[in-house]
Amino acid sequence: MTLWNGSFPFYPGTNACFPFDTTRAVIVSVFLSMLATFIIILPGIRGRGRLFWFLRVVMGLFVGAVVLTIQFTRDWETGWVTANTSYKSFSRALVNADIGLHIGLAGVNVTLVGNPVNQVNETINYNEHFAWSFGADYDHSYGEGLEKGLPSPILYVAEKFTTQSPCGVHRQYRISGHYASLTLWMAFCTWLISILLFSMPILLYGGYMLLLTATLMLFSLLFFFTARNTPKCPIQFGPASLKTEYGGSFWLTLATGLLCLLLGLGVIILNSVQPEKLKLVFNLDKGKGEEKVRDKSYLPAKPSSSVQDVLMVPVGELCEVTATQL
Repeated sequence: MTLWNGSFPFYPGTNACFPFDTTRAVIVSVFLSMLATFIIILPGIRGRGRLFWFLRVVMGLFVGAVVLTIQFTRDWETGWVTANTSYKSFSRALVNADIGLHIGLAGVNVTLVGNPVNQVNETINYNEHFAWSFGADYDHSYGEGLEKGLPSPILYVAEKFTTQSPCGVHRQYRISGHYASLTLWMAFCTWLISILLFSMPILLYGGYMLLLTATLMLFSLLFFFTARNTPKCPIQFGPASLKTEYGGSFWLTLATGLLCLLLGLGVIILNSVQPEKLKLVFNLDKGKGEEKVRDKSYLPAKPSSSVQDVLMVPVGELCEVTATQL
């Protein structure tokens, strides 16, 4: 086996990684643009209703952005380990690297970052994605990784999630990811309906929709929880073991779901206990007062007491007068 410039000729160079997820960047940019637009409108709102209106806008956009973004994140479950491991097949070279496993709803990301990055005359900085979403074939992606000659640690971790692996975790993660994604799309729809109802305004049913949004988000966590607690094969790199924990997307979904639950319950309770305060939060007290004034302005004026006291006599009776002799 010959070397070419210090590397194996049948291994391609490291692919350059984009510094961030483009899908997440697009979603965040859209919601930030909407927030900037509402901030421009904010000075046109008078009185103390300006603060309540701004808080409603921020909370609504935050919930929508979270529900939509976590569909595409890849850190529902994460794990890292630092180990000395073989770099590629047919090579005795050992490298010291950080090996990461990131599990999302649509697939698995395996990262390999060298310590230092430049070792064995190569730049060790890999981030490979293996998808199991609808229309994706995980085993085919794994086979392409074998053909490209990816580093051994990446192939070793990715092999644990194949359909032919004796670990048997592919089916659990794939099905739970599909159900969790479905419930999150339903939560996004109920969030849109709640925003529409609050703007009409139909506050009580808006609170119900917000409560349903929270329930769907918590159910998505339950679906992922079932796959997380299935027995897994150990991922060993010598004496070091790669263990995973719940990632940032899981905890963000939990926090947002609890926030929607509290907001929905708050709207429902205020609507039944103190509806006037709820109308104050949604800037409805002033509008209703104006409507009452307008309704009164269209009513006919009540006749005065002097007019009511006038004796009304038919014209015929006025013409017929009988004189009596005293």
